[in-house]
Amino acid sequence: MKCTGAQILLESLKREGVDVLFGYPGAQVIDIYDELPKHPEIRHILVRHEQGGVHAADGYARATGKVGVCLVTSGPGATNTVTGIATAYCDSIPLVVLTGQVPTKLIGNDAFQEVDIVGITRPCTKHNFLVKDINKLALTIRQAFYLARSGRPGPVLVDLPRDIMLTRAEFVWPEDVSMRSYNPTYKPNLNQLRRVVEEIGKSQRPLFLTGGGVITSDAAESLTNLARTLQIPVTSTLMGLGAFPATDPLWLGMGGMHGTYASNLAINNADLLICAGTRFADRITGKISAFAKKARIIHIDIDPTSIRKNVEVEIPVVGDCKLSLQGIMDICAKKFPSRNWGEDHAAWLDTVSGWKKSHPIAYHKGDNIKPQQVVEALLKITAGDAIITTEVGQHQMWTAQFFLFTKPRTLLTSGGLGAMGYGFPAAIGAQIAFPEKTVITIAGDGSLQMNIQELTTAVANKLPVKVVILNNRYLGMVRQWQELFFDHNYSSSGMDAQPDFVKVAEAYGAEGYRVEKTENLLPTLQHALSTPNPAFIDVVVEREENVYPMVPSGAALDEMLLMQGK
Repeated sequence: MKCTGAQILLESLKREGVDVLFGYPGAQVIDIYDELPKHPEIRHILVRHEQGGVHAADGYARATGKVGVCLVTSGPGATNTVTGIATAYCDSIPLVVLTGQVPTKLIGNDAFQEVDIVGITRPCTKHNFLVKDINKLALTIRQAFYLARSGRPGPVLVDLPRDIMLTRAEFVWPEDVSMRSYNPTYKPNLNQLRRVVEEIGKSQRPLFLTGGGVITSDAAESLTNLARTLQIPVTSTLMGLGAFPATDPLWLGMGGMHGTYASNLAINNADLLICAGTRFADRITGKISAFAKKARIIHIDIDPTSIRKNVEVEIPVVGDCKLSLQGIMDICAKKFPSRNWGEDHAAWLDTVSGWKKSHPIAYHKGDNIKPQQVVEALLKITAGDAIITTEVGQHQMWTAQFFLFTKPRTLLTSGGLGAMGYGFPAAIGAQIAFPEKTVITIAGDGSLQMNIQELTTAVANKLPVKVVILNNRYLGMVRQWQELFFDHNYSSSGMDAQPDFVKVAEAYGAEGYRVEKTENLLPTLQHALSTPNPAFIDVVVEREENVYPMVPSGAALDEMLLMQGK
């Protein structure tokens, strides 16, 4: 029996295990939407903006480890996905984005709502496809999912001309998929792992620096076991938070631009840096020429192009982080069966512990609510058992500093691209995936307004997502830079003209709360988090609070600006 392209597409999604599809209909995908109700196993979530749809699919993917899927129409529908695609690309998140396209005979003719979305997204996708032959549609979908989830994950776009969705062909599902030019290396080279263990055996001041790749490869448990066995302290990038429990004595906190004093000093004083699943972006390295100059560097990554791209390393290990860390553990157990690692590293652990005690992450309390207090209150109420998403800015850094993440896939944030408007729709995706879990977005009053319309999506789907707004009436991080480096010239960073977020929430059919006094903070948050409805909690915080420590752009990690005064 021959099937239409729309039927083949949806059957292919079913075969790939897709149970949630975030989308927004339009003319060039109307045939797919006509077929969609016949597939009740695929839950469709109607978003209110295509960018929100991709971010929601991204949040679903980060929270579950599965491939997130989004469907949009051609032209502006497709171009609205670009920020979401670039966000996923920078953070290595598996997505398949399906875009409608004008019929093949009209491509290149400047047809209504035609854009070259394949060309537009080529720099920010792992791969993309324009389907011109219905007989290759099922194979293309199979390859798209394979590419999205394998190796270093990433977004894949499939452009679907409308005539292909209407044409009929036999449905042939390829059970196996392979691509001659694509063969990621999962198993690390054993000799390289032996070299790693030799370096660990000689090291007196070793340090783990981990990134999002540890979480992506489900290597959190392997990392934790290895660090505890070898008694090696751990720091991470923003994307790596949650891979190692922040309550463990070996944890130093996040490193980099807004990293802890202990983490940054440890990076620049370690004699061995064991890096796993991080690409050494500028936010973690600071001044490259001064980065970890005392250390021999080991870099574990499944993407060989990431190794030596930004930082020169002594021992590269190409492979899956989980397999690599497990391999290191096995070799250590055989080579050093009775070694007392805690005794060997005692002096180093005392040193980093001293740094932690001398300059802990802290803030000065005052008459007004401090944003850090809000994050601490959320940690107290949830006991850390929540999925936290953030927008981008100061609140993102305070979340990274003060919310103690102990499990992977519990912090969802735009790290590489830094996309304002990410957090709220990502929370919707996470809540769809885990309806029983507490999902909270920590937002700024500026970032939230980027995709505030997705509150309708939350209300329509009865999702109890909570948005906690740290409202300082500024684009906070911009204002902080203007204060520190531009002589307090707060040019266009003020946000005094803003909506009443409580009334906005109520207008959308959600709940709204405002907190202006410290004594009302904890009880209001407790009540709001206990309700079964989506809610905005507008917390009026200290206007000109800064994020410290801070490494100025172009400075070395040990050239931190620290909190001053009382």
